[in-house]
Amino acid sequence: MITKLYNIICAGCVAVAFSSCMDTIILPDDKTVDEDFWKSKSDVALMVNGAYAAMSTEDVISRLIVWGDFRSDEYVQSDESTANSDATATALSEIALANIQVTNKFATWSAFYTVINRCNIVLEKAAEMYTNGVDPNYTEGDYLADRSQMLALRSLCYFYLVRAFRDVPYIDVAYMNSSQDRDFVQLSPAEVLQRCIESLQEAAPNALSSRSYQVGMWRRVGWMTQDAIYSLLADIYLWRASVMHNPADYQQCVNYCNLVIQSKKEQHVLKRTEAVAPDYPLAEWKEMYGDLFVTQNAEESIYEIQNTNNTAVLTYLYKYTGKDAAQAGYMAATGIFNAVAANPNTKGMQVFPTNDIRYAASLFSNTGVETFAVRKMISQNVLTQNKQESRATAGRSASGFNQNWIVYRLTDVILMKAEALVQQVDTATFGLPEDEKKVKDSIATARLKEAFDLVAVVSKRATTDDQVLDWSKLKSTNHDGRDGMELLVMEERLRELCFEGKRWFDLLRYNYRHIEGVNYNAILGNIGEAALPANYEPMLSLMVRGRGTSGDGVKAKMTNEAYLYMPIPNADVILAPGLKQNPVYSSSSEYERN
Repeated sequence: MITKLYNIICAGCVAVAFSSCMDTIILPDDKTVDEDFWKSKSDVALMVNGAYAAMSTEDVISRLIVWGDFRSDEYVQSDESTANSDATATALSEIALANIQVTNKFATWSAFYTVINRCNIVLEKAAEMYTNGVDPNYTEGDYLADRSQMLALRSLCYFYLVRAFRDVPYIDVAYMNSSQDRDFVQLSPAEVLQRCIESLQEAAPNALSSRSYQVGMWRRVGWMTQDAIYSLLADIYLWRASVMHNPADYQQCVNYCNLVIQSKKEQHVLKRTEAVAPDYPLAEWKEMYGDLFVTQNAEESIYEIQNTNNTAVLTYLYKYTGKDAAQAGYMAATGIFNAVAANPNTKGMQVFPTNDIRYAASLFSNTGVETFAVRKMISQNVLTQNKQESRATAGRSASGFNQNWIVYRLTDVILMKAEALVQQVDTATFGLPEDEKKVKDSIATARLKEAFDLVAVVSKRATTDDQVLDWSKLKSTNHDGRDGMELLVMEERLRELCFEGKRWFDLLRYNYRHIEGVNYNAILGNIGEAALPANYEPMLSLMVRGRGTSGDGVKAKMTNEAYLYMPIPNADVILAPGLKQNPVYSSSSEYERN
């Protein structure tokens, strides 16, 4: 059944049980519209936690998995999934074949607007409560910290929506009852992102500090702290710079990455042998997997959605619903993860070099029923060796499954910075005097070397010997220069962040950087398909490289920018006249509306 934004926007207070690592909260539906509710500091805290709770639902996490990774070269449907005909399998099949229908299960955004409305309710009601002095214990510091978190969480939701749908309504008022006007219209993605940036810049000075909590405490990474806000700002600026080809936005990305990296250095407590201490406080390779994906809330983590009984990860990546727990989930890793390269400087289908711990940490053994099954976030076995045979098939039991979803961690930010540095390289030297050309070449080389060193930091901690990325070998492997380094950063992000909801967005940035004529100041419905730029063929080739014989057909369908996005939810297009469908999906929704 399709949940409509038209109806769901008023349901920002649906009862939700929050994670067991926080206080268990069940909020009755009528509480937030009851004026007697907003009387104390604890009432606000209850609703702040409720907003985070809404972010941890299966509807949200499953979309982070599907929107962030499934359309990329990381996943195919598992054999169990393709043999089934339930709604989820059908929806995934449509996406995999680039034949998405307007009624597709994953072409819905109501779960994110539920979070957004919860944030808006807190922003409105907490302001009233503080301004009117309802509870003397609710201080200015309390109010500003709560406001900061809700502005940040709302902005995170909008950033996901823009990357999934492109053209979305921006709602910043609280919907408390069904009588309020809901004639929603879409804003251009440029305007939505600018509003997010403004909200985050307002939130940052009053944000909670990760330094207030000990390593391992869920609040340190379970709330939108200042580090999380800076990471999100870096991500938004990197995205906008890639789409709009704006050098100033790349520098802003670098600036915010630097703030996060410096903060992590200052927070670090020396208690073990780090991989690259003290410059980058990353866990040594033997501790990396356990810290991040078993114990969770690791020191190097920045923001994790706290989860209990995470059905989405369990269902999509571990076991197929209704089958034995040993069976694969709806998704399986593609063939690009099936073999290792001779060394990390080699280009090709193989993702991992032979000595890379992330090969063992990310995937189960490629034999038996779990062929190419994802290990990351699934197995509770901590790796003790960096060998292929350490990829044991044992995983978590289906009962009591508990897994956070990592939104940002330090290596992600390090590689964002590397990506932005590479794009700041100016290779246009034709016609310049020789002395100016030398200066420009020197600056370009320095930036590329700085970016390479950042990639090498991430790569080095995942290896157990000296077979690491080698600056001197880049030219022979076609990784030198701006274009070569761009690919090297992308490849390292794939190794480090595979299956964490990043790859499709990485590919979209790569695509946008290499196409012209994108109008990000208008919605697709006002542009028209004929005026849209064609997609970048090398990106499409990467996208389909793990899909076998179906890949060429998928690539042929992805002709222009509009195909990169999900259709606007069909039920909302029918009921809300102000919404315009993505033009490549418009026919059926327009017919139903008329």
